[in-house]
Amino acid sequence: MDNAHTIIIYNAILATTEKMLTAAQNSEWDQLVSLEQECRKLTDTLKRNNTEPSLDKELQQKKIKIIHQILDNDAQIRAIIEPWMARLQEMLSINKRTRNLQQTYQPINNI
Repeated sequence: MDNAHTIIIYNAILATTEKMLTAAQNSEWDQLVSLEQECRKLTDTLKRNNTEPSLDKELQQKKIKIIHQILDNDAQIRAIIEPWMARLQEMLSINKRTRNLQQTYQPINNI
């Protein structure tokens, strides 16, 4: 992978995380999951081509700036979804306890 292609992939990851942030802000969970999969494919491309070329100082600074923006988007996404995930986990836990109680105390019809 050459220098230009490396920066193109980092920019594509940045664009995808920006879309992910928008999806999270709008509670578009299916879209968020789809974009996360797209982002994973892009990062897998970087991993597969682990022999990343040595970037000159300007491109290295550009890459660092892009990575910081990606990490900032990720932090904002997490700030949105973590409370939502906690509420979802609580709802699932309550439903499980309710189901367990219903099974435990259901009438026995065959006595």
